[in-house]
Amino acid sequence: MSIMHPKIYKMNFNQLFKQIDPEEITDNVFTLVGKDYLVITAGKECHYNSMIGSGGGLGMLFKKPTTWCILKADRYTLELIQKEQTYTMSYFPCEYRKQMLFLGSKSGRDTEKMKETELTIVQTPSGNMSFREASLIIECTLTAITTPNPDDFATLEAKDYISEAYKVASDYRKFVFGEIRHIWKKG
Repeated sequence: MSIMHPKIYKMNFNQLFKQIDPEEITDNVFTLVGKDYLVITAGKECHYNSMIGSGGGLGMLFKKPTTWCILKADRYTLELIQKEQTYTMSYFPCEYRKQMLFLGSKSGRDTEKMKETELTIVQTPSGNMSFREASLIIECTLTAITTPNPDDFATLEAKDYISEAYKVASDYRKFVFGEIRHIWKKG
């Protein structure tokens, strides 16, 4: 299914966002990851998909600034991340909660949800997709996708979470690590 989004915002991206270094992120990481709304988008202008994210983090891996998130194995966005090897993680103010929840309400594999969203798609200078309404966009290059083993976890709570998720193969959790290539903050 090819997507030509009717609301792709063609204004110069650099008029909307300014590029910053990872050290210049002033947002609290626990607020970004735990309370703000995160959308993960993969694909290019002719074919892309977004999903709401519910966890992850920022830090250093292999001496590179890195993001990580946890996705269910059956997610269409994960399939596109694997294909493209790049993706964006976009953070939104809470006023966009309804639109974020919409992106998590149905699969882009079986629907035209990207045409139905009220958000305005933008293309980064690297060709990745995000949204004009985002306050922070992190562009990533895929570093690794791994499936954790329940026996690797030390706490009962973590083991129970993974064991519960592993009852059905499509529910397996994949840990996705991405090297940060660019960070864009609303200008």
